[in-house]
Amino acid sequence: MTLYLLAIEILSWICIVGGGAFAIIGAIGSVRFPDFWSRLHAASVTDSAGMILLLLGMCLQAGLSLITVKLILIGVFLFITGPTSTHAVANAALVSGLKPRDGAPEDEK
Repeated sequence: MTLYLLAIEILSWICIVGGGAFAIIGAIGSVRFPDFWSRLHAASVTDSAGMILLLLGMCLQAGLSLITVKLILIGVFLFITGPTSTHAVANAALVSGLKPRDGAPEDEK
């Protein structure tokens, strides 16, 4: 294995493990945060970051091929629809009357 292939392999696995870590951290944040708004934010940000890193790692693993083109198209689709769906959910919650917290802890109100 040449040094170039080894560097690509290491870089791809760093991206894949990092993307998986973002996904797990987002899932834990979705369970642990106190209200809907902070859960929604944690899920949307870590979802986008995890998706980008996972797809980048898979593109590096696939090399220059049709699979890479398909992965890039999937990434573009998810990059557009992820924030759009998060915005739609947040807008629906706001319209239905769910107000964001003002930042003060519950015992100080």
